[in-house]
Amino acid sequence: MKLLAWIVALVVSVSHSPAFAQKVDPSRVPEEQRSKLGLYVLPKETPAFVKSQGGRVLFLDVRTRAEAQFLGMADGVDALVPYVEFQEFMTDWDDNRGFYKLEPFSDFAPEVERRLKAKGLTKNDTILLICRAGERSSRAADLLQSLGYTKVYTVLNGFEGELSAKGRRNVNGWKNDGLPWSYELDRNKMYFPR
Repeated sequence: MKLLAWIVALVVSVSHSPAFAQKVDPSRVPEEQRSKLGLYVLPKETPAFVKSQGGRVLFLDVRTRAEAQFLGMADGVDALVPYVEFQEFMTDWDDNRGFYKLEPFSDFAPEVERRLKAKGLTKNDTILLICRAGERSSRAADLLQSLGYTKVYTVLNGFEGELSAKGRRNVNGWKNDGLPWSYELDRNKMYFPR
């Protein structure tokens, strides 16, 4: 009986360790990366978090198709589902951000739903989102939450991380944490208009 109690205590303590609990203090998350659900995963914890979900997780890259094409993608991502996209002809400029204007992407929610169903998951299963630096993924998480999704996590600092004082994305994020990624893209994971 003591052995059984010890085994149960060990399992409970392991399942509540930081690698599985993914507890991030929301007050320490930069405002632009905060989501309404307040569910966050640090890049280094992401592989263990995904594994802990026992296959009941959809890991989505919500960057633009151009970002995936030219900057690569994180290993383990199930699909690229852009939250916003560049205009087809890139004719408008965003003065605040200093690059071509991004447009809301009307296919985002239907494509998330399609990818979820293809994996045999529901709106109550875990969805994990990654973008360039954590801002778009938090807005995408808020949109999904408003549509009834209940467990939408974001990868803090995203794929490339925050800007350093020198204006480079070399502070944190997936790539800067040394996690696996590749320029080689899997066509089955890419977004195509349907």
